[in-house]
Amino acid sequence: MPRPASDTLSPKKRFLVTVSRIARHLTNPKKALASAAVAAATAGMVLTAAPAHAATANSVTEARSIAHQMIPSAAQYNAFSKIVERESGWNVSATNSSSGAYGLVQALPGSKMASAGSDWKTNAKTQIKWGLDYMNSRYGSPVGAWSFWQTHGWY
Repeated sequence: MPRPASDTLSPKKRFLVTVSRIARHLTNPKKALASAAVAAATAGMVLTAAPAHAATANSVTEARSIAHQMIPSAAQYNAFSKIVERESGWNVSATNSSSGAYGLVQALPGSKMASAGSDWKTNAKTQIKWGLDYMNSRYGSPVGAWSFWQTHGWY
């Protein structure tokens, strides 16, 4: 049985043929994407999209701004902010891989926040409302929650 032509080429010429084929695909974006997907699948890789709501600078700023509006006392806001910074880095979709705690305030389970709104998975205002209610009911205030957090490393 004769060998394919690519087997008879030197490594350098095989490389040039491969580059030539890739270049032809690059002139057609659909073919290039399809080729990349096939190559990734062949290599055992999975192409995935970015998380629906990653903690971008804008979303962090937006969440902090919402918290400022909801917590007018500087002392209470500062305590709340310190907890959220340590728990989630102000990422509304932060998930603890060990416990499953979720969101800005790391509710466990995250679905508890549904009591503050059906959009609890993605809405900073809903998560902040739930977190404030939790801190006020369990510790008397965000300052009380922060005091507990400093002693125990959790709240």
